[in-house]
Amino acid sequence: MRRYFTAIILSTVVTSGALAAGKRNTVPAAAIAGSARSCISLGAIRETRVRDDRTIDFITTGRKIYRNTLPNACPGLGFEQRFAYETSLSQLCSTDIITVLYQAGSPRGASCGLGEFQPVTLTR
Repeated sequence: MRRYFTAIILSTVVTSGALAAGKRNTVPAAAIAGSARSCISLGAIRETRVRDDRTIDFITTGRKIYRNTLPNACPGLGFEQRFAYETSLSQLCSTDIITVLYQAGSPRGASCGLGEFQPVTLTR
């Protein structure tokens, strides 16, 4: 019997008016900090930051950051900054699909494939 892990990720969002408008959909510069990985452990993920329709930073234990650049833009991801995924493994992998979650109206948006998890260090 396979168990499926489902998670709903609510990205950290800055909510103060002018600051939110200036920061939303901004991808901070980053330096590569190692070899890309196909998967990361679900138990290690502490926080996510959706940067735009193609970029998600996964912050793991020890504050290590893995940047996932989706192969294609995922409509609504940068605006909603919320997504869900379902996996039968204890890892999130580049072969997995995320689904954008809307706060109002239709509960689910586009479903999009992940890319590889690139360890990075933010440079600004």
